[in-house]
Parts: sequence; structure tokens; C-alpha cells
Amino acid sequence: MDRSPQEAAAEAALAELDLPAKVALLGGTDMWSVGPDSALSPAGFGRLVLSDGPAGVRGENWSPEDPSIALPSPTAIGATWDPEAARTAGLLLAQEARRKGAHVVLAPTVNLHRTPYSGRHFEAYSEDPQLTGALGAALVAGLQRGGVAATPKHYVGNDAETDRFTVDVRADGRTLRELYLEPFERIVRTARPWVVMAAYNSVNGVTMSEHDVLNNGVLRGEWGFDGVLVSDWTGARSTLGCVRGGLDLAMPGPDTVYGEHLVAAVREGRVSAETVDVLARRVLLLAARVGVLDGVPPAVPAAELPAPLDGAATVRGLAARSFVLLRNEPAAAPLLPLAVAGAEPSGAEPPGGTVRRIAVSGLHASALRFGGGGSSQVFPEHVRTPLEALRAALPPGTEVSYEPGPDPRSRLAAATAADGFRLTAVLHGLDDAELARVEQRDGSVRWMGSLPGGVSFADLGRVELLGSFTPGETGTHRLAVRGVGHFRLEAGDRVLYDAELQAESDDPAAAFLNPPQRTFLLDAEAGEPLSVRLRHSVPAYGVGGLFGLISFELGYGAPAVSEQELTERAVRAAAEADCAVVFVGTTDESEVEGVDRESLALPGRQDELVAHVARANPRTVVVVNAGAPVLMPWREDVAAVLLCWFPGEAGGEALADVLLGAAEPGGRLPTSWPDAEDDLPVRQVVPDGDGRLPYAEGPYIGYRAWQHRSAGSRGRGAAVPAPAYWFGHGLGYTRWEYESLNITALDGARGNDPYGAVARVTVRVRNSGERTGREVVQLYLGPAGPERRLAAFTVVEAAAGEVAEARLEVPLRAVQTWDDARLTWHPAEDPHTFAVGRSAVDIRLAAELALWK
Repeated sequence: MDRSPQEAAAEAALAELDLPAKVALLGGTDMWSVGPDSALSPAGFGRLVLSDGPAGVRGENWSPEDPSIALPSPTAIGATWDPEAARTAGLLLAQEARRKGAHVVLAPTVNLHRTPYSGRHFEAYSEDPQLTGALGAALVAGLQRGGVAATPKHYVGNDAETDRFTVDVRADGRTLRELYLEPFERIVRTARPWVVMAAYNSVNGVTMSEHDVLNNGVLRGEWGFDGVLVSDWTGARSTLGCVRGGLDLAMPGPDTVYGEHLVAAVREGRVSAETVDVLARRVLLLAARVGVLDGVPPAVPAAELPAPLDGAATVRGLAARSFVLLRNEPAAAPLLPLAVAGAEPSGAEPPGGTVRRIAVSGLHASALRFGGGGSSQVFPEHVRTPLEALRAALPPGTEVSYEPGPDPRSRLAAATAADGFRLTAVLHGLDDAELARVEQRDGSVRWMGSLPGGVSFADLGRVELLGSFTPGETGTHRLAVRGVGHFRLEAGDRVLYDAELQAESDDPAAAFLNPPQRTFLLDAEAGEPLSVRLRHSVPAYGVGGLFGLISFELGYGAPAVSEQELTERAVRAAAEADCAVVFVGTTDESEVEGVDRESLALPGRQDELVAHVARANPRTVVVVNAGAPVLMPWREDVAAVLLCWFPGEAGGEALADVLLGAAEPGGRLPTSWPDAEDDLPVRQVVPDGDGRLPYAEGPYIGYRAWQHRSAGSRGRGAAVPAPAYWFGHGLGYTRWEYESLNITALDGARGNDPYGAVARVTVRVRNSGERTGREVVQLYLGPAGPERRLAAFTVVEAAAGEVAEARLEVPLRAVQTWDDARLTWHPAEDPHTFAVGRSAVDIRLAAELALWK
């Protein structure tokens, strides 16, 4: 086979390097890059920059002062059920990466929603491996079409956060192959990613950065992966183990398990020079593909890059397409979209009545949670709140009241200019001299890997947050310190705190992203400025040990009003309005990297707020701002429930579009939502005493697990809990009739390509409603029960009264199962039941066909 220009260039560059130079390719130079290094000059290797994703591209700076476009969370992209939407997200990520000077984006996350207790649930697509794989492959294709390397992660088994550095996932071959490896296989075989990230955890006793069987045997040997296998940050543990496990790149640097350790291992005969060549060659190939190797054009030359996207419009459209309408009553005259005065096209009074007064309540209406916490977090330039966007979109004469209701947060948010603060961060050296200063957008100080003004972590002695606070009202205000280390907080002439804050976890990411907080009271007069100073003494070793992390925050809370009074205000407003819109959601204390969730209940008294508002006004819409399932005990007592996930920076505008009918909520659930925590089929995220986390449920998670449990109880007479909402559920703003199903078996059914088509399916659907709409046609294969699985899906659109044809291709893998005894895939038995519908249980048409005759 002829080599590509990039492969030839990598080979030529390799020949120019000696052993230390080759080894220099295999470890980070700093937090986010590899090279440049004088030893690499003969090869023409430049500087290769990596950046976190997948909901935006942060680049090398983790600071609000270097903003990025914030995309909807991966669960939101999962809810689109639309590979084209995922590809568009990938194109936008590539565009952002090029703007930020990054060549590799650490995305997509294609771990599965094994259980909603996972703290990083929001960062993955779905509970289903077929949906995850299809969307992940599309995002990889979009990123790499934009000339930027994608990095499917975390390979494999990183499906929870508890003890993630050391946990040993125990799973049999069938479970691994049919569920957790499946998205990675599809992406590698069909989208050819240039990088894959090895997970922190072990699988069946071997840490993933050293897993010869899964890395060399499966990923490279079976699937043909030819790219770079990179460690998760600090996930490379031993020199010989990582070499034998096929790890190409250990991050971050400069101190890694490679470097001088690997040079010594080669010279002592413990590692062959040829093995180092194999690893270095792959890093050089990556450099050639992304354009940081001299003498060869990148895989996508500048002249062939796709046309620029309008970032704001793109994220707004993706968000609306992801929103899932779970409930919309009454059926004869559904509440959504809201029929506001002055917006009726015909001037006729709508069946449910015209809305002239809207009572909005809930903190998330004025403080939308646009993204989850952790390494995927970015800082957008501006986020318009749903309250602001709704008021701007409504026609003149429509009244909107707002009551925040009880605050669901147990921690104070960062102090802002709107609260009356003006703040500057000042960096001081070990000798107390000022090294740099930077104006702050808020009270959050967060730097990773690099510091403002080019200051070195080795020279940093302390950081001070200086400024003033001008209260907007007289009373007892609250100031807070959040972080790890020694802090001194002064306000006016008072010292409010001067002590050490200890980390609550051994996980450095948790200490950086979710540190503890202490709160202090301050009596202050409205309009009277006070000086504020928060000093943080930096430990000599730095937070995190291996690389520099600075993360602390000055928090603020206005004089408190009782939760009962806040609820009563919201109820009074709702009672006087034509409809009520209540915003609820999770807070930044959950759904964050490094910490799993302890409960699925909404924090604080949000459930109570919804219940009281719904009793005061039956025309109540609840907007749920969460990246993962939450419990909704009030769901049957409200008129409408709209799920907006973590919708990105344009979530406010997208919500206004959907609530008022300018856009349809086009999403479908990528994961089943439970009615009660005790109903969950899979709950365990905490390893046993030996550090093992058994996947004892086998290949039954999500809708498969719910159906498996139901099938196992038949004939026993006991009622089996069902989810509140099944995988695939979503209403939209119109109605769909499924009219016909046609299946054609293909001659290639006995081929070897697991993603080659074995059957084509055509489904005729009719939009029987009054609006143009979007439908996700879902095809499941197998008998009713736990063995019926999603095999294919597609999106169609049609105007009111029109017909659309959904065309689906069934891949070979959808009709195969893994045989642990023979270590191979084999076809499921004929005949196959083809069932199409609107969710895993809402099946509209079905037919049988033998594929292996």
C-alpha cells in the first residue's frame, strides 16, 4: 500500500533523530504541549498543542480573560440523535482550536451512561453504544475535517469518578465488547481518529495506559488504529509498563515516565530501540497530519478547510435541537409553545387562551448553568440568561415577573461586578515583589499550566485578589473563601479569615475544580465602598504536585431572605399570571469531574417551589437545567416539562425560541430517566474494599436493564418499576403517524465489515399535526424485552400534513453478539424482528425478516 505524504514525512523525520530526541517526542514539554526542543530541530518538529474539550476549546489558558465558545454539553448533542449535528459541533470545535492555536482537542467523551450517579455523566452522549458510536464518529469526522486531531476518550471503562485513578473495572468479554468497547470500535473503524486517550482506571487488573491486550491487541491489532495513544493527564505510571502497553505520549510534562527513564531503559537493554521508533513514528505522523512537521502539508491544507461557521448561531441551533419536551398537557390544547398576545398569526384566540402575564421563578432563570464542571469547562465571553432572552423576545405588552425562589446552592457564587465588586488579581514573587496583575471579570481565580504575564510557577509566592465592594443594600452580607491552601480575607478594617483550607479529596482535579468553601458575615451600608483583599499563599510544591494549579474564589451572597418568603413571593406571582415558568436544575456542587453524585434529587427546596407554584397556577412549565437525570416528583402535576440539559452559551436565546415556538424542541432522550432512585437498575460507583468495581449487571444497562428486569419478573405477579421516561422519548410540537415499513436484506450480509449494511429499511411517516416538525425514527432489533436493541436511527423533517421517508441502514454489528468461549462475534439467530417507533417501548410498526437464509 502506498504511504501518504504525511507517513513518508514522518519516516524521513524519524531518520534524522537520535535516541534522546525520539524519546523527547513521547512526553509533554509542559502542561499542554510537546516541543519545540532543540534536539528535534533536524526533524522539523514544531510545537504540538493539545487542549481540553468536548464542550468548547479552552486552549492553554484556563481563565475568563481568554474566552471560548461554549457548546451544549455532550448529553445535549446526544439528545439530538443527529450525526449531522455532532459533525457540525466538531467543525465548530476545530474552528475554535485553530483560533486558540491548538492542534489536538481532547474530545469526544464516548464512555457510557452506565448509571446517572456518575459525576461526568453530562460529558458523555448516551446509555446506548450504537447512538454513542454514531455521534462520536460524526464529531471526530467534523473535527478532523477542520484539520484538528480528535481524541476519543477515555479508553475504556471510565464510567464513574470515584477512585478513578485506581479503580479496577471488572467486566466479562461480552460486556466489554457489546457495550463499552463498541463506541470506540465504531469510531476507530469508520472515522479514523488521529489520537485516542487511555483512561486512568484499570480493566480486569491492568491499568489502561499499560493494557497490552486492549491497546495493542484490540485497538491497534483488530481495529487498525494508526494514531497516537495519549495518557490521561498523570495517567502514565511506569516506564516499562507504558512502553509494553503501547502508550505513545505521556502527559503532562516535563517530568514523565519516559524522558531520561526511557533512554536509560534502552541503553540498559530493557527496551529495544525499535520499540521507541514505533512510538516516535506515530507522534511524528500526528505532527505531520496537523501541520507542525516541516516539509509536508497537513492532512487538510488551509485552502481546503471548511467555510467558517457563525459560532453564536450554531450553538443556538444545536441547543434548541437538543431540548427534550417530556410532557405537554392538556392534549387538546397543549401549553407549549406559549401563545403570547400579539404573536398569533391569525389574530384568533388560541384554545388555551392568550398569555399576557408570565411568572418566571427559579434561580436558573437568572443564573443558567450552561456547562458542567471539570476539564470540559470553558469561559464564554457572554451568556444571556433565559430571563433576559425571554423578555427580549416577547412582543410589547407581555409582562414578565421574576422571583428567584430559594437558592439551591449550599455554596456562594463568585463575586461579580453586578454584586458591586471591582477586582484585580496581583501575582507576587517569593521576595514579595509584584510580578504581574490582571483585571478580573469576577472573583474566580483559576490558572492551570501557565500564569498571566509569563510568570513562572517556580517564582510565585502568593496571589492577591484586591479591590472594592460597594453594597447595593444595607444589611448582613456574606463573603466566602473557596480553595485549598492558606488564605487571609480582609474587608474594610476587619480580618474575616486567616487560616488553612484542606482538600476534601486526594484527587487533584477535585481540589482544583470543586474545592471547599468557608463563609463569613459582613455588616455593610448601601452605597458605602469597602476595600477587599483575599491573599492566597502558594505552597512551594504547588497544588497538584506535578504541574502548576492555582484555583481559588471570592464568593458573595446578598443579605438573606427566608426560603419560605422567597417561595411565597414566587407563588403569589404565579397566581396572578396567565402561566408560570419554573426553572430548576443542578448546581456546580454536583455534575462535576472528580466527584460522583450521591443523590438524583434536585438540590435545595426546588421540588417544593415547583409543587407550590403548580398548585397556584395549573398552567405551569418546568424547565430542567441539568446534564444528567434528576428526580421529578411533581412531573404529573405540571402542564409541561422541558429538558434543556447544559445548553451552552446561547441556551437562554434557544430557550426563548422554543418556549415561544420560533423553534421546535427537537431532542429525544439519549438515556432513560428514573422515577425513583430505588428503581435504578445500576447504582454502584464505589469500588469494593479491594478497589474493584464489578460490572455485575453484564451487558444490561439503561433501557436494556429496565427491560431485562421486567422480563425476569414475568409470571411472578410483582409489579416492576419502569422509568419515568424511556430512552428515545420526546414529544416535539407536532404529531407523527407511522404508515409503512419496508425491509430489504442485502447480499453483503455475510461480509466482514462490522459497520457494513446487512439490511435497508424504509419507514414512511406522516406529520399529522399543524406545524412543521422533526422526527427521530428509531429502529430496534430483536424480540420484545432485554435483547431488543437500537440498531439504527435517522432524523426526518416534514411540513404539516406532509409525508417523509426515513431511510435506515442496519450494520452487521447490530445483528451480532460476542461469544466469550470462542472469542469472536457470531450472528444472532433468525428471524430478526424489526421494530420502529418513537422510543424503546413506543413501537409503531414491526416486521420479521431472516437475514441468514
